Amino acid sequence: MQKEHVAKKKFGQNFLKDDTVLHKIIEAMPNSDRKVVEIGPGLGDLTKFLVDVKSVTAFEVDTDLCKLLSDKFKDEIATNALTLHCGDVLETWKTSLLDEDYDLVANLPYYIATNIILKALADPLCHTILVMVQREVALKFAATAGEKNFGSLGIITQSVGEASIVVTVAPEAFEPMPKVDSAVLLISKTANRSDEAFEAMLKVAFTQPRKTLLKNLSSHYDKAEVLKALLKLELSANIRPHQVTTSDYHQLYKIL
Repeated sequence: MQKEHVAKKKFGQNFLKDDTVLHKIIEAMPNSDRKVVEIGPGLGDLTKFLVDVKSVTAFEVDTDLCKLLSDKFKDEIATNALTLHCGDVLETWKTSLLDEDYDLVANLPYYIATNIILKALADPLCHTILVMVQREVALKFAATAGEKNFGSLGIITQSVGEASIVVTVAPEAFEPMPKVDSAVLLISKTANRSDEAFEAMLKVAFTQPRKTLLKNLSSHYDKAEVLKALLKLELSANIRPHQVTTSDYHQLYKIL
């Protein structure tokens, strides 16, 4: 009998145990013939559903889990339904994670979730991102102008595609239970994140989210120029960063 794997804190492991949620993830997958990439397959609870419908490439950082997965999915590995990479995905991920088009489907460890999503948004071969993350993180990526969560993550996402929250998931769905709610986030891409200068401007715009956009931008750009740009776009001098739409940010960037 296989001894039970104890979740490791350093890898942010929380294993999704709720089959209802697992099925919702499968149902939300894009209808395509692209490969699926799974990051952090863990005990293989989602993997076992994925390999039934797609060809899967999985990346697992935990060597103990790699052994467990190699054993559990030896038939799928033998038939190439599953390709398992052991090691840190961020170390192998340069421009593209695979050398062919793919969709990302994963229950991501919280500590690297934002980084992974941003990498996938920049990856030209990644078409959709369907990931379980901390609810707070999902809300930031899916936020729209005017919502208090709206910031650079929402703007970057809206610049390359559209995001929605598929389902919110309570801590009880995991083993061990996290201290926060989770959510399944779906991002369908129509372009790739590539404009570093635009993102640098966003960073300035949201330096102090409670201050006015004028004040934040004036720390980096000439105040008179910023005022002129706001006036041109018919934006109030007192407007806050989260109240400005993505298209207005792109216009501001062009002007400044």
